[in-house]
Amino acid sequence: MRQRKFVRNIKLGMENLLLHKLRSFLTMLGVVFGVGSVVAMLSVGEGASKDALEQIQKLGSNNIIVTSMKPADEEVSSNTRSFMSVYGLTYEDHQRITETFHTLRQTAPAKLIRKEARLGEKFLELRVVGTTAAWFDLIQRPVIAGRVLLPSDEKDQLPVAVLTEFGARRLLAGENTIGQSLRIGGDYFEIIGIIKSETSEAANIQIPDQEIDVYIPLTIARTYYGDTTMRITSGSFQRERVELHQIILQVDGMEHVEPTALAIEEMFKRFHKKKDYRISVPLALLRQAEATKRTFNIVLGSIACISLLVGGIGIMNIMLASVTERTREIGIRRAIGAKRKQIIAQFLVETMVLSTIGGIVGVGLGVLIPILITHFSGMPTVITPGSILLPLCISVGIGIIFGLYPAVRAAKVDPIIALRHE
Repeated sequence: MRQRKFVRNIKLGMENLLLHKLRSFLTMLGVVFGVGSVVAMLSVGEGASKDALEQIQKLGSNNIIVTSMKPADEEVSSNTRSFMSVYGLTYEDHQRITETFHTLRQTAPAKLIRKEARLGEKFLELRVVGTTAAWFDLIQRPVIAGRVLLPSDEKDQLPVAVLTEFGARRLLAGENTIGQSLRIGGDYFEIIGIIKSETSEAANIQIPDQEIDVYIPLTIARTYYGDTTMRITSGSFQRERVELHQIILQVDGMEHVEPTALAIEEMFKRFHKKKDYRISVPLALLRQAEATKRTFNIVLGSIACISLLVGGIGIMNIMLASVTERTREIGIRRAIGAKRKQIIAQFLVETMVLSTIGGIVGVGLGVLIPILITHFSGMPTVITPGSILLPLCISVGIGIIFGLYPAVRAAKVDPIIALRHE
């Protein structure tokens, strides 16, 4: 019986709304745009946040990255005269870390040098990464061909190299890949593998690998290129001595990451007179990014909800006008026995029909906007069930809340006065 009455009220509500099609449509637009903007904004925010989180996760949530950094005062000095700059991480730093901290699973020191690579008539400036086999355990990338560095390559000091896909395509186009002899600077290396690499900016921290990398054993990098680099610019001759440019450390558990990073910071303060290093903790960045994501979604959602609020006010305004127009109708219904709760139910059903249909259309619009954004701009967007259900529920709730006052006002109309109304 109740279900039949509810269906009848819905039909009656639809009929009343269709009597004023344009007015009902314009009222519904406020809800449509409100719901659509909420869905679209949450999807854009979720996509941007997910992309940032994925980039940070690529650094490894159990990793600590220590990077050499030129002190600010030496940066100024090196621009004014001939200067020998000594800074950054040392081999002793790496040894002290591995011997001191038992929470570390493995470490991957790296020396970074820029050299021109040649293969026949093709040449390309590459970033030479002198490192150990552990690098490929900590920074995992798909192997396209051949293999990566092995501990035996470093132990036997073999002149072997692993190229990134970008470098391989530029230098080895049309050539057999594995086994080619590649000249880096003035030395020759055998290409033993090609890996897929990525480069992206995540929370102001560069992912350790780049598209233009070539990986060689650390022992070979030390023997062939040493620790001092020279750079000649207009009016100055600069030399830099950096033993290690980067050390990537893998901790045995996430709970030990931040304490270990703090302990390493304290140890470095004792052995480095200047702040010539930077310690990055992807786990801390991950937590910060997640907190930023939540704040970002709340801000975007709050802004979009204002549109829904405006739509709700529009519904109230129209329903109040409808009560005035239908005063005589209300009086007749009351006179033939309709109860106040039935009058309230009738007007509430009308507002719910308006807000629900507007919410469904708004969800469709909100889903379409992120798809168009991704298609035309390439910006990632993520549509989650929550970003659809939340604004839809809010729109229905707003329909009830803002329709309640007009419905109660309609139910309180005196039947005698209503019958006299023209």
